[in-house]
Amino acid sequence: MTSPAPDEAADERPLEGWCPHPSEVPLPEIVDQAFDYRGDVTVLRRGADPIVGYVYNRETGGPAPFLQMFQASDGAALTVPYAEIHTIHFTGRDPAAGKSYEAWLRRKAAGAGV
Repeated sequence: MTSPAPDEAADERPLEGWCPHPSEVPLPEIVDQAFDYRGDVTVLRRGADPIVGYVYNRETGGPAPFLQMFQASDGAALTVPYAEIHTIHFTGRDPAAGKSYEAWLRRKAAGAGV
């Protein structure tokens, strides 16, 4: 399923399940969203097997930008150059979706009748 990037202001709209198409969303934006995501992602690479894991770092500057991730299968740390990435799918569960401080304040205000 291809969909536009979730609205950052709408913190109740989770990234979980988002499968951006690189012609619709620039790769650096997809990588930034994956870095902020708290669940596993699937990195679809050009000419190689997909990698499932948790993105813990990315380097956007320099001549060869890359992301770093822990592979879900064995916890191995991997470095993946942007040049190898076709897109990233947000396949893992985000355990913190909808649990931002702002969302909590809204729920509290709604429950208190404010």
